[in-house]
Amino acid sequence: MEGKDEDVKLGANKFPERQPLGTSAQTKDYNEPPPAPLFEPGELKSWSFYRAGIAEFMATFLFLYITILTVMGVGRSTTGKCATVGIQGIAWAFGGMIFCLVYCTAGISGGHINPAVTFGLLLARKLSLTRAVFYMVMQCLGAVCGAGVVKGFQPTQYQILSGGANMVSHGYTKGDGLGAEIIGTFVLVYTVFSATDAKRNARDSHVPILAPLPIGFAVFLVHLATIPITGTGINPARSLGAAIIFNRDAAWDDQWIFWVGPFIGAALAALYQQLVIRAIPFKHNS
Repeated sequence: MEGKDEDVKLGANKFPERQPLGTSAQTKDYNEPPPAPLFEPGELKSWSFYRAGIAEFMATFLFLYITILTVMGVGRSTTGKCATVGIQGIAWAFGGMIFCLVYCTAGISGGHINPAVTFGLLLARKLSLTRAVFYMVMQCLGAVCGAGVVKGFQPTQYQILSGGANMVSHGYTKGDGLGAEIIGTFVLVYTVFSATDAKRNARDSHVPILAPLPIGFAVFLVHLATIPITGTGINPARSLGAAIIFNRDAAWDDQWIFWVGPFIGAALAALYQQLVIRAIPFKHNS
């Protein structure tokens, strides 16, 4: 059993842990930083703090602009959805934009582009509450502006086609919608944790990983599965921005689902990541 104990010891302690975001997670040698403080007032005096917030605003703005236009393009087809990119195209638009935007902003803000992702990382102590709240505010503002620009270009079509707002589809209950949002967000945030885990990259350095790729692909797959149920939220900023600009009762009635569901899913993913995936194995005495 001596050799087995040594293997456990090496597996648990050979690589210090760290959780940077985006492409910065691709380094092999690193030191584990301490958990982020809950409050960090000093950040408010740093330009990099505001720079990161601006990056989150711009990324979420572009995300809503492209994806809502895609949703509307499918919805306005008079010859059937087969004549457009269809549900698969919508899923690719959401997943592809996340891939591009995470790649572009990872080195500035971490490329969250989603309050649920920010919330999950906050629970894992990867960023301060100060930064998390700022990110969420900028993400929501960016989403509102992105949806607003789409409506400004084609106001009549925007209202006719529901503006890409998330709602529970006919034939599904609110419980169905809530469950879809919880599980979908769990898949996304779990993928974010795994794709940006520097300890895993050091252990499996023979497997090349570009962090934005699995994250974008997770968004694509979740959309394929849940577009028929809720239109797929898994991003409270995306749902809020479309609801504010569309501003009809149908969008507001289900809005709570697109906040409660993603936040629960993100919390479960953070808990699973910290307690199971990154847990140090126990050493058994014999």
